[in-house]
Amino acid sequence: MNRTMLVLGRYLKENLAEIIMYIGFMSVFPTIFYLYNIRMDAVKYASVLGGTWFLIWEAGRFARYKRRHDELLVAERRAPAELSALPKAKTAVEEDYQRILGKVYKDKVETESASREFRREMMDYYGMWVHQIKTPIAALRVLLQAGILAEGTGSLAAEERILGLLKEMRQELFKIEQYVEMTLAYLRTSDVVSDFVFAQYDLDGIIRQALKKYSQMFILRNVKLNYEPVGKKVVTDEKWLMFVIEQLLSNAIKYTGKNGGISIYMDGERLVIEDTGIGIWAEDLPRVFEKGFTGYNGREDKKSTGIGLYLCKTVTDKLKHGIWLESEVGKGTKAYIDLGRGDGLI
Repeated sequence: MNRTMLVLGRYLKENLAEIIMYIGFMSVFPTIFYLYNIRMDAVKYASVLGGTWFLIWEAGRFARYKRRHDELLVAERRAPAELSALPKAKTAVEEDYQRILGKVYKDKVETESASREFRREMMDYYGMWVHQIKTPIAALRVLLQAGILAEGTGSLAAEERILGLLKEMRQELFKIEQYVEMTLAYLRTSDVVSDFVFAQYDLDGIIRQALKKYSQMFILRNVKLNYEPVGKKVVTDEKWLMFVIEQLLSNAIKYTGKNGGISIYMDGERLVIEDTGIGIWAEDLPRVFEKGFTGYNGREDKKSTGIGLYLCKTVTDKLKHGIWLESEVGKGTKAYIDLGRGDGLI
């Protein structure tokens, strides 16, 4: 009862102007009859009948108003699971509101779906990241223990052994740094465009910075480098192009055995990073840039996260550079970065 009275109060408030207008209209004839001293009998009956009809009309409208209000309360309890529970629109304005509400609901569902997918991908990635980073951490622990035991002997052989262990520890520490940098890059790629600073850069300068970072890895793994300055300038973002080159170098070193070699050179407008490593199976090549895809050799050696090449593809697409691989199992891989953006290579 209280709710009905509350709804009635809202109905009267919303329709107050219409009610006042009707009462004013019905008062015109009695007022004129009174002013001209005309008999009021006929107009009284007309006023009573008009007022009765008005009450019946408004009672019917209120019943429809309350029924619609109740339907909306039911739809509210079911929302957002059942948007179809909304009562059928009866006016053009109601259709507009329901269309807008449907669009908002659709956008909300898509946003929630994208958010769930993003959280799932992040959980998958971090789960894989934790698994991967445990390996170099465990290796560091073992190497440190071996170093402590060797130090206790105090012999010349022990000192040489410690130096060797320190080199291996630097290698494992470098791997940890790589995993951390890759995670930061993974987080930034969702809005990487806002981080771009395009300018004309010396391509050799970018390549040399990447090589300097990986110089210790070349030495520790005894991998030969064949590189002559390319003498080119490119319009790009220095930081992100260097990230791509570093990832390709990391893969090349990772899958190139001792006494193997890596060559860096230009093929027209394309920068090529070629290695003499284990190569990639032909059936895996079309999928190497997919997120999380490691391929047969990556699973075999358990060294791949399936994220590095995905990030390279994401970045080069936004830089408007092309990237692809050519490979043959047992002979090596060529990674191409097409730097020709029309205005790109000079």
